[in-house]
Amino acid sequence: MRHRHAATLTAVALVAAMAGGVFTVSMGRLSGQTSRLERPERIEGRPNFSGIWQANNEAHWDLEAHAARPAMITQPGVYPYEYARLPAPPVVALGAVAAVPGSLGVVQGNGRIPYTPEALARKQENAENWVDRDPEIRCYLPGIPRAMYMPYPFEITQSTNKIHMAFTYSATARTVHMDEVELPPDFTWMGHSVGRWEGDTLVVAVDNFHDNGWFDRAGNHHSSAMRLEERFTLVTPNVIHYEVTIEDPNTFTRPWRIAMPLYRRMEANMQLLEFRCQEFAEEFMYGHLRKEPLVTHWESATMEIDVTRKIPEGDAFYEWYSR
Repeated sequence: MRHRHAATLTAVALVAAMAGGVFTVSMGRLSGQTSRLERPERIEGRPNFSGIWQANNEAHWDLEAHAARPAMITQPGVYPYEYARLPAPPVVALGAVAAVPGSLGVVQGNGRIPYTPEALARKQENAENWVDRDPEIRCYLPGIPRAMYMPYPFEITQSTNKIHMAFTYSATARTVHMDEVELPPDFTWMGHSVGRWEGDTLVVAVDNFHDNGWFDRAGNHHSSAMRLEERFTLVTPNVIHYEVTIEDPNTFTRPWRIAMPLYRRMEANMQLLEFRCQEFAEEFMYGHLRKEPLVTHWESATMEIDVTRKIPEGDAFYEWYSR
């Protein structure tokens, strides 16, 4: 499931709209952002969320407030202080491109994720092993809510009984069911979404997650017991207030909440472009299985690197691919 392909992101969204019985985009501009005049303000009396949206914050790197730092993974520097750490060898050649921007955070309340002691230890371990563990690096499906604030646009196509979301990243999609449907046969990356209306707010309950998903690049994680309640509210025609309550008794000591605005992309010719990162990750994922490695030495104007690919031993080999 994590590497499934869609014909195109636009085609997937169109099929979902047809299944719901109502088109919410102009037939003349199916692949682009419809203008305000072409887009009905309401569908059967409900706000119309159809359009292309994108978050504009630093939650992608870390949900919690954090200072800017030189990389997602670092090593001790010359001085024994946390602020003096340096980029770790796998990313040192990237320089400032690997840096993490600072953020005020999107976790509501005291700004901290209420981990159990055991789950907090795993989060810290995840962060230290980011290169080996983050599902994003392998182009696995991003999960919810992570897909909503990755730095890529996504498209909402709304009909009367289905609301479809198509994401640029990894050709990912989700459907919010406004009617009764069967549960998926197994736990999933993206979960199972069931929506309802509370006035003009779309409320979505999401469950049936497996336990390999992350919330961000910082190693924040959850278990298969996680349940979400998302709330979408149009505060202006071009801004959605998005908030999520997260509940997972296996990982957190209490429910907690994140919130942020999502902004409509206003370019006249805006459309989703494909980002099929599966093929970009193939060498990282499988290059070490070649009989003859493609690269054993790499050099630039500033450094030379000898490359030795490793294959995890025994069961660890299979576990590495199943995360």
